[in-house]
Amino acid sequence: MGNRTALVTGASDGIGLEFSDILAARGYDLVLVARREDKLNEVSAKLSQKYGINCTVMAADLSEPQAAQILFQRTCGQNLQIDFLVNNAGLLHNGFFTELGLAEQERMITVNVLALTSLSHLYANDMATREKGYILNLASLAAWMAIPNQNVYAATKAYVLSFTQALADEMKAANNGVVVSALCPGYTATKMMDNPDQGAKLRIAPNMMMSAKEVAELGIKGCLAGKSAIVPGAANKITAAITRLFSKTLLTKLVGSFYRNNMD
Repeated sequence: MGNRTALVTGASDGIGLEFSDILAARGYDLVLVARREDKLNEVSAKLSQKYGINCTVMAADLSEPQAAQILFQRTCGQNLQIDFLVNNAGLLHNGFFTELGLAEQERMITVNVLALTSLSHLYANDMATREKGYILNLASLAAWMAIPNQNVYAATKAYVLSFTQALADEMKAANNGVVVSALCPGYTATKMMDNPDQGAKLRIAPNMMMSAKEVAELGIKGCLAGKSAIVPGAANKITAAITRLFSKTLLTKLVGSFYRNNMD
């Protein structure tokens, strides 16, 4: 019997790279997905040598039409049975909604919402036929609140959390062995915190950020434990709890002021 196989989107760096490393350490073969094939090849070579697992590189831009369906067909065409799907790929844009480009925001919705939903549908059905499998969707602490100047991003992550929790309940009700989880990290030390391509930069103190490795470890551990929503870190758990204590109007006003005062 061969190794189990995990597919990780956005696997070339940040939390996605850490997901890949952790799953490889657990003995999973990997299907690595991101836009940059050269970077994926580097990751593949490193993890294959480090853990003695098989890595398959599939360069893909999940903002392209039918990208999820094409990726699914590619894995099926290579007889790759996916046991653990990590929908990690995501885009972020900061700034005033009316000042950010419409095309960039549509692309963010496509990757964060449409591609994630499509991949979840395709692989959940496949896993259900085998009565086993795990799906981990990357949401965000932003999913718990409306965030002015990051409004579309926060809205996409609210969708991911709501969608994932509902799907997790459906899978449990169907008793088909498929576990679905949403990971909701707060500020994480990745290139998303300082990327000129995503608009304004949000100034966050380093001591307010978790490492990508810690976030990924808690995400994998929580998913394997069957949790439908995972909020890593004590401070993030407190923040998520606080969002339930204030009216949405007041919380949005406070968060909006914080973001505008801390964006370059």
